[in-house]
Amino acid sequence: MKKIIILGDGMADEACESLGGLTPLEAASTPTLDALAANGRNGLLATVPDGFAPGSEIAHLSLLGYNVPEVFEGRGVLEAASMGVEIDDDEMAMRCNLICIDADGKIKNHSAGHISTEEANELINALNVELCDARSVFHTGVSYRHLLKIRGADKRIICTPPHDVPGAPFKEVLIKPEIEEAKETADYINEMIIRSQEILSRHPVNLRRMAEGKDPANSIWPWSPGYKPAMKTMQELFGIGKGYVISAVDLINGIGVYAGLTPIHVEGATGLYDTNYEGKVRAALDALRGDADFVFLHIEASDEAGHEGDVELKKKTIEALDARVVNPIVNALVDFNEDVEIAVLPDHPTPCKIKTHTSSPVPFIIYRKDLTPDSVKSYSEKEAGKGFYGLMGGDEFIKEFLR
Repeated sequence: MKKIIILGDGMADEACESLGGLTPLEAASTPTLDALAANGRNGLLATVPDGFAPGSEIAHLSLLGYNVPEVFEGRGVLEAASMGVEIDDDEMAMRCNLICIDADGKIKNHSAGHISTEEANELINALNVELCDARSVFHTGVSYRHLLKIRGADKRIICTPPHDVPGAPFKEVLIKPEIEEAKETADYINEMIIRSQEILSRHPVNLRRMAEGKDPANSIWPWSPGYKPAMKTMQELFGIGKGYVISAVDLINGIGVYAGLTPIHVEGATGLYDTNYEGKVRAALDALRGDADFVFLHIEASDEAGHEGDVELKKKTIEALDARVVNPIVNALVDFNEDVEIAVLPDHPTPCKIKTHTSSPVPFIIYRKDLTPDSVKSYSEKEAGKGFYGLMGGDEFIKEFLR
């Protein structure tokens, strides 16, 4: 039986006062998700192991069945795999955001106002010329998400993801060494951050953005360091056949590469509310009609809305997922020559109230025709907890789905 996971990144949330105490998932109009929940089985999944921050990289590795303490080597190396950037044995890779710092020295946002990739590429090229030395290099990613590689660096450093600390003075959350041996690495990267601010503040791209009333990308922010990971593929772990990953986010595509999944890049996929939902759906259905045994379809929009603290936008992203992704996929599968099993879930909550991720368990649905439904009638954080599967953790979800 072919299988598809539809993941609404950061879709889970907490009760919102503006929604009358409902979560965005409870308040949104989601008839197709509710129908899947009513005709399938539901549960909650703990996606963040003890001792780990609730990042998307941790949650995705966990829900795909990986032992996170054994395989996790930082976000940067995963994104490098998606970008086709090789990581040598003596190199450390880091995710590197272009961020906006306000006049008071506080982090205004983690995305430089969702700067375009074209603008960001000009800035990254300038940084490679003016900032890097023989041991470091930047690689352009998508929008604000980029890559920094450093030779001879020590990953035992404490880094703060910028989306966790909006409003914080940047000097208070600079990189710190975990041990004395990593002090040189921390000092080297912090110096790059400070120097980048002078270079970026005078760049024509940022001068133009400020003249247009947009946030400038006036600082780099490297985080999530690691070396090249050793991961088994999902084929090796679970015996699946051909698998594909569809996402606008380098991190997710990179996890897919290491997991043995082939990325499908969709034109117009942005990772935001304006993403090409229809193009992603076509790509997923084409793969399932073809040689795919497993498709992982990732939609980022709800997570970005959560980071912005925009309750209404998050509600709209969930409704878009239902109407423009889940509904057309479910309708198309009716005419398939074989049954397709469907799972729907977020990776972690991104509550609008705090604008960052939490470790709370997430609601999931597993639907296939021969499955006896449980008593759940709608899809939400609260209702899923009443479902057949109860609370799962570790590789329990993926083993149940792929069995």
